[in-house]
Order: sequence, then structure tokens, then C-alpha cells
Amino acid sequence: MINKRIVITGGPGTGKTSVINKIEEANFFCFHEIIRSMTQEAQKSNDCTPIVSNPIISVSDPYQFNTQILNGRINQFKEAAFKRKEITFYDRGIPDVLAYMNYFNQSYDNQFITACKDHTYDQVFLLPPWEDIYVSDDERYESFEQAKEIHHHLLEIYTEFEYKCIEVPFGTIKERYDFIFKNIK
Repeated sequence: MINKRIVITGGPGTGKTSVINKIEEANFFCFHEIIRSMTQEAQKSNDCTPIVSNPIISVSDPYQFNTQILNGRINQFKEAAFKRKEITFYDRGIPDVLAYMNYFNQSYDNQFITACKDHTYDQVFLLPPWEDIYVSDDERYESFEQAKEIHHHLLEIYTEFEYKCIEVPFGTIKERYDFIFKNIK
């Protein structure tokens, strides 16, 4: 069985979770975004400063936090081999870690680059910033303007690792879902 690895990515508030939920409703397997649960844990932890912006910069050790995200995504990548699914979806991929670090002007060492090179996906679908649906919440601290900047960093880093990102047009959840499935190779 061929296991295609498909990343659904985009800046905050682009509708990724809604699309992922629709994909799961259709009985496809998806690894969820791990940073939300990590953010909730960081908020509960006494080891971090109060989170008033993205936790990547708010936690006491952003590098360690990013390493934890990186390792979580690598584990998701490896776990997919045991799922025996024809297609596996990921709510964000390993390169997202570098894109966010670039956005926050944080340095990273070779382990981050090597992780991206050693764990490649078959396709990447990028959801663009969409002001009409953008909402902040308890784990999303960025403004819409910041979300647009993050989008550019995502496109840049995926392109740097030689992915051809397929931009998912605005539309209903079903229209976006249909677009993704029409464009899976």
C-alpha cells in the first residue's frame, strides 16, 4: 500500500482545522497540530512566563519548545509508516517549525534543516490568509497582519526545501476539501 504524505498548512486562522475535520469525517487519517496541546501545557506550567503572544517566544526556553515541536512532528512522520493508510494527512509539517522560527527571527541549527531533508512529504497544500474568517483565540495570538507575514515565511521555507505548494482557494469547507482531493497526485 502506498502511503502518500500530504501536508495541510497555512498561517494562523486560515481554516486548516475545519478542512482537516472534513478530511477526517471522510475517514482519512490525519495527524493533528501538536502546538495547540503544547500551548495549553505551557499555559498550565509554572516554568513559563505568562503567554500573551505566540508561545514560541513566550515560553522560558523557545529553542527547547521548538525542538519539542520538531521532535513531535518527526514522531508523527515516523508513526505514519505503522498506520498503513493509502493517504496520511498532517496539520502542519516539519518545515513549519523553521518558518515560524524565521518569522520570530530565531536561529536554528543543522538538526532542524536535516529533519526537513530527511522527512519529506509528497504534497503540500497551503491555505492563504483570509481576513473574513480570521479569529483570535486562546492559542492563536497573532493579528491578521502577522498571519499574512507567517504565510510568506511558510511559502518561503517550503519552497526552499523544493516543495511546490498548492494554494487552496477561498471557499466553503467542502469546496476546499474538493479542491484538495482533485489535486492529490
